Amino acid sequence: MGIALAVRARANCRGTRVGAVIVRDDRIVSTGYNGTAEGAPNCEEGGCDRCANRGGRYASGEAYDLCICVHAEQNAILSAARFGIPVEGTDVYTTVRPCFNCTKELVQVKVRSVRYLYDWRHPRDDVRDEYDRLQGRIGLVEQVDAADEDAAWAMPGLRGPKETDPPGPGAQSG
Repeated sequence: MGIALAVRARANCRGTRVGAVIVRDDRIVSTGYNGTAEGAPNCEEGGCDRCANRGGRYASGEAYDLCICVHAEQNAILSAARFGIPVEGTDVYTTVRPCFNCTKELVQVKVRSVRYLYDWRHPRDDVRDEYDRLQGRIGLVEQVDAADEDAAWAMPGLRGPKETDPPGPGAQSG
C-alpha cells in the first residue's frame, strides 16, 4: 500500500487522487494513478470539464462517461496490457476502493484480490446492491490500514467511514 500511496503523488485529478499497484507473486508488475488521457491537458490545467465543475454541473458519482480522466486501476491495467504483462490472478493495491467501472474491469481481467485504504460507496442507494454483487466476483476485497500523511491533499472530498467501518488512519469526515 505504501507504493500505491507513492504512485498517487503523480495524480492530477482535482478531486480524489488515487494510486494503484498490480502485484504478482509479491512483485510489482504495473502501477497507475488517476489523471487525464495521454496527451490531454491535466485536470489542474482545465483539461477535464467534469473535474472543473465538480459539485456544480456534475453531482458526485455522475457523468463518469464525460470525464476524460483515466482511473488509477484502469491505468495500471492498461499499462500492463500495453507492455504485454498478463494480470490474471494478480493482487491489486489501491488507495481507494474501486468504483463501479473499475470493478467491472478488474472482474473482467480476473484479478484475484483488491486491497484498498479508503472506502468508496456508490452515491446512489439504488445501485449499491449491484455494486456489492459485482465486487463479490473478485476473490477478496478488503480494506487495510496504512498511514497516510497526505490524506488532506489526496482525499479532499472524502466522506467519513460508514458507522460499521473501523476507523482507518488518516480517516476524515468531509
